[in-house]
Amino acid sequence: MKKGLKKVISTLTGVAAGAVAGGVAARTVSSKKINEMAVGHAKVHELYMAFDQWLRIRQEGKTLVEYFEKNEYKTVAIYGMKELGERLYDELEGSDIKVKYIIDKNADQIYADVDVITPDEKLEPVDVIVVTALYYFDEIEEMLSDKVDYPVVSLEDILYEA
Repeated sequence: MKKGLKKVISTLTGVAAGAVAGGVAARTVSSKKINEMAVGHAKVHELYMAFDQWLRIRQEGKTLVEYFEKNEYKTVAIYGMKELGERLYDELEGSDIKVKYIIDKNADQIYADVDVITPDEKLEPVDVIVVTALYYFDEIEEMLSDKVDYPVVSLEDILYEA
C-alpha cells in the first residue's frame, strides 16, 4: 500500500509541476504576444498620426518641399521605403529637392528610380537623411550618426515643422 501511495503522490506531484510549468510557459507566450500586439498598435498609431498631419499640411495648400527649401536641403536620402517613404519620395519627385538614394534593410526587394542600399553599405554624402520608420527613429538615428556627419531627421519632426 505504501508503494501505491508513493506512486499516486509522485504522479500528482508530476501533474502539478507540469501544470505550473505549462502555466508559466503559457504566460510567457501570452506576454510576448501581448507585447507584439502593443508594438504593432503603437506603430499603426504613429503611421495614422503622421498621415493625418500630412493631410492637414496639404489642406493648408503646402507641401513638405517647403521644409527642405527653408532648411536649404537640396539632396536627400530616405531611410525606409514603406508607406511613408513612398509618399515622401512621390512628394519630392519633380521638385528641386533631389532624392539621391534610399536606405532600407530590404534593399533587394525594393524597386525605385534611384539607388536602394542597405544601412550597412557606404552612405554617400547628402544634405539630410529622412527616417520614415517613425517607431524606430531613435535606434536608426543612433546607428546612422556613427556613420555620417550630416543631419538625420525624423519625418515626424518634418511634418510638425512644415
